[in-house]
Amino acid sequence: MPDLRDLYQEVILEHSKAPRNFHTIAQANQKAEGFNPLCGDHFTVYVTVDGDAIQDIGFQGSGCAISKASASMMTQAVKGKSKAEAKKLFDTFHKLVTTGEANGDRNDLGKLAVFSGVSEFPVRVKCATLAWHTLQAALEGKQEKVSTE
Repeated sequence: MPDLRDLYQEVILEHSKAPRNFHTIAQANQKAEGFNPLCGDHFTVYVTVDGDAIQDIGFQGSGCAISKASASMMTQAVKGKSKAEAKKLFDTFHKLVTTGEANGDRNDLGKLAVFSGVSEFPVRVKCATLAWHTLQAALEGKQEKVSTE
C-alpha cells in the first residue's frame, strides 16, 4: 500500500505543479468563482457549454496542491461530458473524498481515484471539492461566489 500512496502523491503533486487547462476562456458562456476561506484557495472556473455538452473548460486561481490538482484533473475528466454526466461524476468523487468509497464502480473515476486518501483528512475535503462545487455553480448559472464554509 505505501507504493500506491507514493504514486497517488506523485500524481497530485504533478498536477499541482503543471495543472491542465489552467487558463481563462474568453468565449466561455458560463463561469463561477469559488473560495475556501479556511486555507485561501480561490478559483474561477470557465466553461463553454454547447447544448448540454461541456465543450471546453479551464480554471484560474491559486490554492494548495490538493485543490489545484483536483481542479486540473476535474477539467480533464468532464471535458466533452454532458452536464448530467459531470454531476454524476461529482457525486461519485464527493462520496470518495468524504468516505473513501465511491458510488458504483470506482473505475468510473479513473485517475480521480488518487484522491481516495483525502477522506482520512476531513479538513482537506473542502480543498479537493472546491473546484467541483464551483463547476456545478457555473453549470447552474449561479452568480454568487461559491464558498466551502
